[in-house]
Amino acid sequence: MRTKKRATKEPAQKTVVFLHPDLGIGGAERLVVDAAVGLQNRGYKVVIFTSHCDPKHCFDEARDGTLDVRVRGNTLVPPSILSRFNILCAIARQLHLILDIALFTSELRSLSPSAFFVDQLSAGLPLLQLLRPQTPILFYCHFPDLLLVQGRQKWWKRVYRVPFDAWEQWSMSFADTIAVNSLFTKGVVSRTWPSLAKAKDFKVLYPAIDTGGNDKEEENEKEGDGPMWKGKRVILSINRFERKKDVGLAIRAYAGLPEEKRKGVRLVIAGGYDNRVTENVSYHRDLVALADSLSLKSATTSTLITTLNIPAETEVLFLLSVPNTLKQSLLRSASLLVYTPSNEHFGIVPLEAMLAGVPVLAADSGGPRETVVEGETGWLRDPERVDEWTGVMEKALYGLTEGEKEEMSRAGRERVKGNFAVGPMAERLDELLEEAEREVQSRPRGVSRGVIALGVVGLVMVLLGAWIAARGLTMLRVWLAALDGK
Repeated sequence: MRTKKRATKEPAQKTVVFLHPDLGIGGAERLVVDAAVGLQNRGYKVVIFTSHCDPKHCFDEARDGTLDVRVRGNTLVPPSILSRFNILCAIARQLHLILDIALFTSELRSLSPSAFFVDQLSAGLPLLQLLRPQTPILFYCHFPDLLLVQGRQKWWKRVYRVPFDAWEQWSMSFADTIAVNSLFTKGVVSRTWPSLAKAKDFKVLYPAIDTGGNDKEEENEKEGDGPMWKGKRVILSINRFERKKDVGLAIRAYAGLPEEKRKGVRLVIAGGYDNRVTENVSYHRDLVALADSLSLKSATTSTLITTLNIPAETEVLFLLSVPNTLKQSLLRSASLLVYTPSNEHFGIVPLEAMLAGVPVLAADSGGPRETVVEGETGWLRDPERVDEWTGVMEKALYGLTEGEKEEMSRAGRERVKGNFAVGPMAERLDELLEEAEREVQSRPRGVSRGVIALGVVGLVMVLLGAWIAARGLTMLRVWLAALDGK
């Protein structure tokens, strides 16, 4: 009697669905894209749902077909109402997105996701768990939203934020696993929500940078891709033109160098700048005034041609809105990267510098404590001790032998490739998704489902009521304006 050979069935490919509010260009979006690409490289099917993705203002992977990006939940509620109520609209849009893919269409049913990756906004997690009770949820907390909101000194702003702050903490509890971007952020989140910290063990998942093109850059450098300005050594600062970045620290420290040691050395202040943003404009003006007050000759440019042709005597160069190719050229020219923000949540720029073989001088607080190794890949100093920053600048320029410079460059590259590359990040994310899958079994059952439903329905009613009222206010304004015109 012949026995039939039973065919072995290969395990189905796992699918991870990402939910992100606005897939533009920023640190959070870079992490989402890198995480999605990393999981794809590990064999996962990945789909990103977002309420907004402009092909002209997003990362290449989100528009060139590398990732499956789908825009949903963007037809009912606008991003803001009268340039206000951003958080209200963001929550409504996320709920609309979840309802759209889970109920109004069959997308989630056909995808049958093995896990959800949600970041930035946790408001929709209760609804997501209600609709997909057996699908694990990983929430990535970049930083508590309630600590990022400006204008809390106004009483009405504090009152307005009370329900949203409470909702942020409560909704995060519906995640099976909560990840944060650094040990520093983990400490902040734990102090902000101690009860949530007792219930959830926050996991650290460091952001990553693409290390794939670095070898080619090293080859180009060896082939003679020299500094941007012949005869000039560069101290580089890369940051947005915002006061919290404390870029003035770099200028004051540079001014502390003896005049003879500033000869042939240029401080380049490069970073994000938008002339529509009042703070960008005013802070750049303040920094120029600071350089003038310290008798430093400065110039401001925004294009490659003007950058290459600035006067030789320029000591401080302000470079506005630096494209990636120019940033890489600056890094190849730099002797030192100065990273001035205090209590930065994580900080990608120090990693970019170390990958380029540039030592880093950073504030001894926040994320850089976890990325920069004192004396090996750079230095950490108290931002209140400007003289110490000046001392490190002098050491990086004049106090290191060629062998020590090469060793520091090698150590920086190895640290980034070994700890902060996309591959290791995806591997760690894979582990966290498996942990979330195990945590699903401990989810509360029974009456909690009813509480979730009542809470979500109540929030939807409040949001829709506010939206309808705002629409009515808009129509009233238009009507009044029309009357004034008569």
